[in-house]
Amino acid sequence: MPTRFHHALHKLLPVLVLLTLGSQAAASTLNQNVSWTIDRPGTSNVYRVVAYGDSIYAGYNGSTVNAAKYSAPTVDAEYLSALWNADIESVRRTKSGAISSDVYNNKIVAERSYMQASNTRVVTFEMCGNDGLQARTAFKSQNGTCDDSVLTAAEANCKTYVTAAMDYINANAYSGVKLKVISNLHYPGYTADNTPSSCKDPKTGATVNMQEKFLPSLARINYMMCDVARQKGFMCADNFAQYMGSDYDSNGDGRIDSEALRYVAGESQASYVTRITSTLRSTIRDANAHFVSASSSYDYIQSDDTHPTYSGSTVSAGLLGGSTGSGAPRYTSFAGGKNPIWNQYGHERMGWAVSTFNTPAP
Repeated sequence: MPTRFHHALHKLLPVLVLLTLGSQAAASTLNQNVSWTIDRPGTSNVYRVVAYGDSIYAGYNGSTVNAAKYSAPTVDAEYLSALWNADIESVRRTKSGAISSDVYNNKIVAERSYMQASNTRVVTFEMCGNDGLQARTAFKSQNGTCDDSVLTAAEANCKTYVTAAMDYINANAYSGVKLKVISNLHYPGYTADNTPSSCKDPKTGATVNMQEKFLPSLARINYMMCDVARQKGFMCADNFAQYMGSDYDSNGDGRIDSEALRYVAGESQASYVTRITSTLRSTIRDANAHFVSASSSYDYIQSDDTHPTYSGSTVSAGLLGGSTGSGAPRYTSFAGGKNPIWNQYGHERMGWAVSTFNTPAP
């Protein structure tokens, strides 16, 4: 015969399961899917932006059950809504913690139906951040002689799956898609990495500066992303430049830092890597203090020193399932193609960077 204990246990079991799954998800990967429609007054046409990726596009904020409502893809949807005078559905199919192969296989390929819908006009994706983070962790844990193979493997895997993703999207996205965009990587923990390694260089026998070790690897990844995009009909939103370069000319070379750091279509890898790691190295700043002028800065990175900051509320995304909703745009017009907070939060900046490629008509 059931007792009060049994009734209490019956009610508690779902909570225990949820907590168990939460701890497992936090340690591995977590699906965070959201569909949010910018419902513009007086409009009836609905077009779709589909975004695939990991925790960056997910709008991850440390929670296993919710994420930022206005992560970068939804910020872009708001720009599109004003540009096209239409309702824009922002579909985010993401998995926090996923490496590039996971994003490719289990999001882009397995969930291709989202970009095949006839109202899809923009497809965007990002990946490889977790490949890089895992390689960095592995390198930092080394003792004895440093082994760079963890970094080169991350670079190779990233190239394999970025290339595969673009080929797959080109072959499978709805034929009426107007724009395809990849977002490259910012450097989380840039200042924190300015410290010696535990391992020693095989040639010199000395420890190495981890920032000096990781920056060239990241530069090669970012170059590859933008250059493969150029070859395959994608645009490249250069988040490294947008996050890591100030919005004023800090070194007196006549160019705004965030513009000078950007990938230049057609340049060689050697030229790009030299520019990032040497020529303009002094202009790179940790995105925890993104300077919009010589005297004013905003924090683009959350307290975990990895994920972008965001404005506004959250939506359900994670262990409790994804969410679908709609709401009026926060802003209905954009002076100079920028909302009033375009450079004050990480996700606002990333969403604006994607929006700069938007076509004038759907």
